[in-house]
Amino acid sequence: MFAFDPFSLLATALVILFLVKFYSNRSQQKNLPPGPRPLPLIGNLHMIDSREPHKSLLKMSKQYGSIITVHMGLQKVVFLCDYDSVKEAFVNRGDEFINRPRLPIFYKTTKDHGLVFSNGESWKAMRRFTISTMRDYGMGKKATEDKINVETEFLVQAIKSYGEKPFVTLNLINTSVANIIISIVLGHRFSYDDPTIVKLMDLLNENTTNFGAGMVQLYNMFPTVVEFLPGAHHKVFKNMRKMLDFITATFTKQKNDLDVNDQRNLIDAFLVKQQEGKSESTQYFHNENLVALVDDLFVAGMETTSTTLRWGILLMMKYPQIQKKVQKEIDTIIGTAQPQAEHRKEMPYTDAVIHEIQRVGDIIPAGVPHETIQDVEFKGYFIPKGTSVFPLMYSLMTDEAYFEKPHDFYPEHFLDAEGNFKKNEAFIPFLIGKRSCAGETLARMELFLFFTSLLQNFTFQAPPGAELDLSPAQGFTHGPKPYMTCAVARN
Repeated sequence: MFAFDPFSLLATALVILFLVKFYSNRSQQKNLPPGPRPLPLIGNLHMIDSREPHKSLLKMSKQYGSIITVHMGLQKVVFLCDYDSVKEAFVNRGDEFINRPRLPIFYKTTKDHGLVFSNGESWKAMRRFTISTMRDYGMGKKATEDKINVETEFLVQAIKSYGEKPFVTLNLINTSVANIIISIVLGHRFSYDDPTIVKLMDLLNENTTNFGAGMVQLYNMFPTVVEFLPGAHHKVFKNMRKMLDFITATFTKQKNDLDVNDQRNLIDAFLVKQQEGKSESTQYFHNENLVALVDDLFVAGMETTSTTLRWGILLMMKYPQIQKKVQKEIDTIIGTAQPQAEHRKEMPYTDAVIHEIQRVGDIIPAGVPHETIQDVEFKGYFIPKGTSVFPLMYSLMTDEAYFEKPHDFYPEHFLDAEGNFKKNEAFIPFLIGKRSCAGETLARMELFLFFTSLLQNFTFQAPPGAELDLSPAQGFTHGPKPYMTCAVARN
């Protein structure tokens, strides 16, 4: 009897959602942090640059203050735009901001399982298990250092195979870094041309790009409506299911030949926990948590470190004089020996350059969301229970109060007047508090060993006639656009 086109249905559903949200939240409007006036339905979305939202948010903070409320569609979101607010919320009052919000794009496939987006006792159990097990398998120790150094040798040989011809860094860097976490989770590495790792990297790379697509962002805001519309969110779901199917097949195979007295990797350790017969085993160490946890470790263990390294190569091409200074320090301290983690304390300039690459690369500029576990009175404002709270990392990483030349690549941000390395408290790429990155120790070791090994062996140059573009690619993370480099062997 009634015929409606999809856009009429969408408009009707949005109006209904708006009215429900408006009337249910009227009592919570008082004394929220300030922010721009929202429009019906879309909130402040019209004020946000979809390609670089962090810059739009920083502009708002300049007008409204370091703690702002932004309406993302029908949802009120709070952004913390200075280091003091982030520290106060996530460290001093961490228990009040400890949750993760339920993001529909992830919830559809992994529910509340795993490590990154889980909450409550399940999250605590998964974090304890992850940290303790990764330590057991060498995180931060010589065993992991040896694995990284073996992988750097494979990477150096792969790069040498190009001679000095131009090549794209994306897949090589991603796979080499992924092999480190894979060796901990699965107990082995993949060769760079193995069809399995090629397929997995394709899935992860495609999803990293698609997470930045407009329809994915709309799905997170209006999932019940956007679910039925075409768009990149469907490709994300498809790729995530393929990844989860691979993980399920892997642990099913390992379960069949599990030896509790000879645990080979993190999956084995999880399967052993399942068999302990304790209440915790039944409640938290189930297959759904295992699949989601391994997926979280794959993505988190590969994406941010590999993206930082790709920024590093690009920035060394852009600033050859800095590349030469790093190489001089490498030659002086390490020579032709294999880099070791202990060399870092003797190499302040290289350490400063790596920190500056992380600062300028700013891999997740809008930050990772937290959620208030209760109504919170915070710095004179009221933040209702269940509010998403983001640390605006871009604001912290470009704060003139902490960084003299925030929009330049300037390693001296991390050096004192005598050339010694100095810490900067506003530099928190792994975040702070109870939700900080569980793999920070591993990532720091990877960055130093990969970076020094690459610059020990090669000088990176732009191909003849190429223009170096430092603008980021579209994606969930703030990565460089695919580029080509020429690696000139130094030895």
